[in-house]
Amino acid sequence: MTAQGKVIVGLSGGVDSAVAAARLLEQGFSVEGLFMKNWEEDDEPGYCAAETDLAMAREVAAVLEIPLHKANYSADYWDRVFRHFLREYEAGRTPNPDILCNSEIKFPALIEHARKLGADHVASGHYAGVRHEPGGTRLMRAADEGKDQTYFLHALTQEQLRPALFPLGALQKTEVRAIAHALGLPNHARKDSTGICFIGERRFRDFLARYLDAPEGDICTPEGQVIGRHRGLMFYTLGQRQGLGIGGVAAADESPWYVAAKDPGRNRLIVVQGLDHSLLMSTGLNTEAPHWILETPQTGETLTARIRHRQPLQVARITDLRPNRLDVTFERPQRAVTPGQSIVFYRGDECLGGAVIADRSGLPVNAVPV
Repeated sequence: MTAQGKVIVGLSGGVDSAVAAARLLEQGFSVEGLFMKNWEEDDEPGYCAAETDLAMAREVAAVLEIPLHKANYSADYWDRVFRHFLREYEAGRTPNPDILCNSEIKFPALIEHARKLGADHVASGHYAGVRHEPGGTRLMRAADEGKDQTYFLHALTQEQLRPALFPLGALQKTEVRAIAHALGLPNHARKDSTGICFIGERRFRDFLARYLDAPEGDICTPEGQVIGRHRGLMFYTLGQRQGLGIGGVAAADESPWYVAAKDPGRNRLIVVQGLDHSLLMSTGLNTEAPHWILETPQTGETLTARIRHRQPLQVARITDLRPNRLDVTFERPQRAVTPGQSIVFYRGDECLGGAVIADRSGLPVNAVPV
């Protein structure tokens, strides 16, 4: 055992987790890797992302000369994440499975294996930081604002954060690539994954259609004029411009059309023209039950928040704070506030926690046609 202790690193096959493991070795830790398979792909010929990722993780472990363990959490992922994912789409919302994946699968799995292997810590390649204090652990924003991933980690508990290390928190992505190249890691130039957590970069529409019915319906203006047909409400996101298939519309100019609302009761997609159309903007929102990492903010406290990953921080105030709900207002109107996504709150560089968005507020009364 080294002076720093043993750490189990989640090795995904990507460059970030590889450099995270390398940095921990440099810091004097005894490092072992864990590759987690969370999706079965046997029913999809020609798609074997997990096997490709595992092969790369093995190459990385060989270069770093560390053991690599493997575990299959596919059943857990299906029960704890994917079922919820499908229910949200059936309800006409847009979920973010990566958040649930971290709190329900990835970090519990790392901690479980750490205990089995006698490790003191767990680590990942997330761009974030932690500050361990006598009263608890604080989740901190990363130095690279464009890569900061606290949005995806805000649902972690104190039990999950207490043993956690994030070795990339002080680095820029360009530095991570340079370190990987200097170490001769085989994935130093590998493209970052942008797909759904543990599902990968397959065609989303085709994938989702395998599990849910997607009846077609009308695309309407707020006034109720039918101007096209949609292929299923679940395939569209508020604020979306691409893929609407709307041609020339009588009495309308050539400005782009954007998704402003969904009307599940009548299976209609509501669209408007103009990036900042009033029906795309809202001054507030309300949420489901919030999760706070260490401290609960005060009602009326002015904080910053983001309603999607990589959004610049926005000034926000919690006007009503309850155990099962938050009401939030923004200093500036927000575009395409999306039910099912999360709002995450910050006080300075500290991530306080967040909640799933239930609905928008401050919308004009004619957001959905009658």
